[in-house]
Amino acid sequence: MRRYVNLDNAASTPALRDVLDTVNRFMEWYASVHRGTGFKSRVATRAYEDARETVARFVGADSHQHVVIFGKNTTEAINKLSYRLPLASEDVVLVSQMEHHSNDLPWRARARVEHIGLDVLGRLDEAHLGRLLQTHAGRIKLVAITGGSNVTGAMPDLHRVAVKVHAAGAQILVDCAQLAPHRDLDIGALDDPAHLDYVTLSAHKMYAPFGTGALIGRRDTFERGEPEYRGGGTIEFVSLDDVTWADAPDRDEAGTPNVVGAVALAAAMRALSSIGMERIARHEAELTAYALKRLTAIRGLRIYGDADPLRASQRLGVIAFNLEPHPHALVAAVLATEFGIGVRNGCFCAHPYLIHLLGLTHDDVLQVRSSMAVGDRSAVPGLVRVSFGHYNTTDDIDRLAEALSNISRGEYQGKYYQDRTTGEYAAQGWRPDLNGHFSLSG
Repeated sequence: MRRYVNLDNAASTPALRDVLDTVNRFMEWYASVHRGTGFKSRVATRAYEDARETVARFVGADSHQHVVIFGKNTTEAINKLSYRLPLASEDVVLVSQMEHHSNDLPWRARARVEHIGLDVLGRLDEAHLGRLLQTHAGRIKLVAITGGSNVTGAMPDLHRVAVKVHAAGAQILVDCAQLAPHRDLDIGALDDPAHLDYVTLSAHKMYAPFGTGALIGRRDTFERGEPEYRGGGTIEFVSLDDVTWADAPDRDEAGTPNVVGAVALAAAMRALSSIGMERIARHEAELTAYALKRLTAIRGLRIYGDADPLRASQRLGVIAFNLEPHPHALVAAVLATEFGIGVRNGCFCAHPYLIHLLGLTHDDVLQVRSSMAVGDRSAVPGLVRVSFGHYNTTDDIDRLAEALSNISRGEYQGKYYQDRTTGEYAAQGWRPDLNGHFSLSG
């Protein structure tokens, strides 16, 4: 047995103790919110709306100009915005090539998507953005970019980009799923050319894994139009032949909301603010710089993205790499099985970005797709990713570096085989005893 090292925070973070304690205290008062006259319902409603105010404060939103809409996660929030913006098929949405699929695919279904290029380190090419803004002048309705990449940790200069976008008469959406737990957010006032029109975030990446997220955006957008989900909570009055929609944000929160999730998110934001976002950013920059130095010294290890420790403060603590000649899936399996280190491998729901970073040709992509079509995922390209939370330490990085050094020398115990249908590796003759740790049956 070893102490588990969680370096998979970009996927989901564990719950903060403050969040767990807050949720447990709230559960005594849990009830359905809004329109209930019972005491518990009133307590729960106040908690839910207090959570909305907490989210607004965390991103610097003004309730007169902005609205906070709760939902399941960032993916749902972006899909909601894609339906709520008045887009036509000939309208243009600019999306960067570094985006998570959740900030790309929804726009492809609603408008003409043009992709913003990247530089050799996988960072946003602002010059290309400028050319696209000029080429499609008058037709661009939105620019959708990430606040921080879930693959390389690259962080665009959001407010500088926003100035260019607004000068072109368009709006900007920032996917803050990765950024929100690590940096201060300021959506800005609508009369500021550097403001952000919409931001999205997920609680499960902010130490509150209770199934909620938020879309924060322009109130004037959500005071118009009809919601894509209709039903309880979205209306003011319904007759047999007419509907009067509720005011924002109620019209966009169909059904009974995840009150517990909203309370948990608010508790996490308050805890992060109490620690101090600048302090968190400083700690993670130190960890990232230390990790880059340790990892680049390992034989055969190549980091994708900016690997300069001196620029660690300009990126998130997300590092993607390969350890030649070992397949990415094998490296991840050995780290988990023999060293108790949790990482992630694959394409991280950012296939176009991986294609760019790995330098794959069109023929390479066709070959991968052809193999997958017949159920063979053994050669799907990818990377190994480590990602830091504010609780990680240099000891965790030392554990990782020592394990990777052992793997690079072939010094691991198990014999691993690959399941070609999944692409995953497992140690021959060994399986973890999952029931020995947690099971709903006992």
